[in-house]
Amino acid sequence: MRDGGRLAAAIEVLTEIETRHFPVRMALKRWGEGARYAGSKDRAFVSGLALDALRRKRSLGWMMGDDSPRGVVLGVLAHDWKWSADRIAEAAGEDHGPGALTDAERERLAAPRSLADAPAPVAGDYADWLQPHLARALGADHGAEMAALAERAPVDLRINLLKTDVERGGKAVALIGAEPAGVLDTAFRIPAPGAADRTPSVEAVPAFSKGWFEVQDLGSQIAAATAGPIKGKQVLDFCAGGGGKTLALAAAMGNSGQIYAHDSDARRLADTIRRGQRAGVRNLQIRSPIEGEPLKGLEGKLDLVFVDAPCTGSGTWRRHPDAKWRLSPDQLAKRQIEQDAVLADASDFVKPGGRLIYVTCSLLAEENEDRVAAFVERHPGFSVKPIAVAGLEQHLTPEGYLRLTPHRAGTDGFFAAVIERGSYVP
Repeated sequence: MRDGGRLAAAIEVLTEIETRHFPVRMALKRWGEGARYAGSKDRAFVSGLALDALRRKRSLGWMMGDDSPRGVVLGVLAHDWKWSADRIAEAAGEDHGPGALTDAERERLAAPRSLADAPAPVAGDYADWLQPHLARALGADHGAEMAALAERAPVDLRINLLKTDVERGGKAVALIGAEPAGVLDTAFRIPAPGAADRTPSVEAVPAFSKGWFEVQDLGSQIAAATAGPIKGKQVLDFCAGGGGKTLALAAAMGNSGQIYAHDSDARRLADTIRRGQRAGVRNLQIRSPIEGEPLKGLEGKLDLVFVDAPCTGSGTWRRHPDAKWRLSPDQLAKRQIEQDAVLADASDFVKPGGRLIYVTCSLLAEENEDRVAAFVERHPGFSVKPIAVAGLEQHLTPEGYLRLTPHRAGTDGFFAAVIERGSYVP
């Protein structure tokens, strides 16, 4: 494909998202199914352009004076990808391109509207209704944080100590450009790709099939590390999903003790089984809801219950930029109800003196501090304990919660709290 066809394809994908409310991955898949002629480089180009447009839809629309898919795509090319006006004009006017530039488009490419006069939600690329929520959670830095959330994300890897050591694992992932990510010895990072580029295929590395490493955002790895020393413990991952944090917890346990993986959606657990086998996990039990009462008999017996709660995912907008435009006040309210319910349900399995760890990939206090406070108020036998894991001090709030953000920590947005159940008095 020539550049013009690629631009037209990205505009088509964005139009599908806007008019038919498709998730970006579905829209890209539909386009790909109808574009069999497109090679892997073409698909990477179109995907990268569409995702970059979604990341900065409002600010680019403001600068271009046109927030349509076409206007935003032209804005990405000029302001993010640094294409010259002549190159953009040439591509747009090709036979399969989106059409010749108008005089107004040429003018905006030459003299874009300044963001200095834009409202904060426009400059920061988020919905107007989120302004008070973000300001409350992130304070004076919320503008910088939202700018960081509009950037491309790196690919983070976790060396699996059940199969190898950090030195050998690090040499293996260095073949795909990964370097130590900091904070955790086992964390490595492949920098975010440039415009129209692709991240190296991690699954093509032989060490991946051997289970030497997993793809896992550094923030997710740090959130799992809040569990602290858990070798020989009885652990439940209550909302295990695809198993990313389950495997991180299992690695920290060194195949000692017992880890149970549970999720309300049995289909999500299928991947956990496969991934656990590749990672060499031998102390894992899958407790699927299709079993009727999958957690029966575990009530009040577990040292640690890890709750990676359902949330808005606002901390992952670098990777899923379409999600921020779908989020609504009603959805936020619904998530809070779900979070209260899952915390209450999970707490039944914590033994006296055991810990409940509450985690979200959300930036919003309504899903984080507020939910912890509400839980403790309704469950007086539990109390918040400051996280005390060496190396994480710089990422803790004054209350002892973990808060990670793209601007401050260079990770996806994460929150974690440790809640302890009181011991019975003899």
